[in-house]
Amino acid sequence: MALGRRVKNLQSSLRGSQIIAAIGIGVAVGCVFAFLFPHGFFSTNQLTKVRHVSDSNSEVDAASCESTEKIDLLKSDIRRLSDKNAELKRQVKELNEKMRFAEQGNRLAHDQVKVLNEPHKAGPFGTVKSLRTNPTVVPDETVNPRLAKILAKVAVRKEIIVALANSNVKEMLELWFTYIKKAKIPNYLVVALDDEILELCKANDVPVYKRDRDESVDAIGKGGGNHAVSGLKFHILREFLQLGYGVLLSDVDIVFLQNPFDHLHRDSDVESMSDGHNNMTAYGYNDVSDEPAMGWARYAHTMRIWVFNSGFFYIRPTVPSIELLDRVTGRLAREDAWDQAVFNEELFFPSHPGYIGLHASKRTMDFYLFMNSKVLFKTVRKDATLKKIKPVIVHVNYHPDKYPRMKAIVDFYLNGKQDALDPFPDGSQ
Repeated sequence: MALGRRVKNLQSSLRGSQIIAAIGIGVAVGCVFAFLFPHGFFSTNQLTKVRHVSDSNSEVDAASCESTEKIDLLKSDIRRLSDKNAELKRQVKELNEKMRFAEQGNRLAHDQVKVLNEPHKAGPFGTVKSLRTNPTVVPDETVNPRLAKILAKVAVRKEIIVALANSNVKEMLELWFTYIKKAKIPNYLVVALDDEILELCKANDVPVYKRDRDESVDAIGKGGGNHAVSGLKFHILREFLQLGYGVLLSDVDIVFLQNPFDHLHRDSDVESMSDGHNNMTAYGYNDVSDEPAMGWARYAHTMRIWVFNSGFFYIRPTVPSIELLDRVTGRLAREDAWDQAVFNEELFFPSHPGYIGLHASKRTMDFYLFMNSKVLFKTVRKDATLKKIKPVIVHVNYHPDKYPRMKAIVDFYLNGKQDALDPFPDGSQ
């Protein structure tokens, strides 16, 4: 019994000691935390820090938006600077090209002056030959870079056929380029004077060029008749020559049967078909005028030649050729005149008091190969031998019923219809 009481007392004292120990530990821990955190776990400073963190997150979001805008602005600046850089590179390239052409021009000019100024000793009888062919101009692509790119793709050996057309001649133009294609002529170009012709050419895979707006020529180009449009060509062809290309100018009332570049001589500034119809009229003759009242001197000799046709001629890129175009263009702007008459006057009239003639060389084309419609309908179709000659081109310049005669020419020379030309009269009715 005594032992039981002792055990109980011991257990009671142990419980009391554990409680006292727990209280002591609690007090000790409390002192430690009081020392480490004098302001408590959730002090105002900590709450402020929490608010600062929250505010800083908002600021980060705002800064993020602002950074996005800055990045977009920087990208825009980079694009702008890149475009400007590309433009500067293009300008540098153009300047380099100009310098190259200028240097080339200086060399050519120096060589030409050297040759022309070099004194020549006359050789034996029959061996002396004068300068036949003027030197070509130095190409200047800055005159019309867009046209220069087109010509670089289309021209062959720096030569090209060029025709001007508006919608008034649409039907003939279609026949014109159809038979250029059949003759396998690759180097040709239509200068479209209105949008309808531009779209027609694009639809038929025909090389085409439409000039930049020019009020001085657009009104004529879009609504003018044959003669008015014909006068424009002298103005427009100048750029082709400045770019260094030989041009075979063609009206659209022409049927191509062979490649004309295979039949050019290229020994003159201008090589043109003739309106003449035989050897005398096409190539020139001595015409004698009789005036009986003059007695002994009644007979006066004159030189005659029928005119060059301004609807089909080859012109080389030389200074006299460009001067010819300038003279004709200038006169047509000042005078109410026919372009073909002015073209021939400027080519043939010699210098005389008050006038300086054009120093351009010229050649008349073979009138059976480069044939006008008078030769065909008045002579060739009635001669069994001449009918066997296949011309290079036939120009329906003498007759107003152009389209049906063009189709008949195609039937006769290309489709083998020997009677295709028979229904038409020699002249017009």
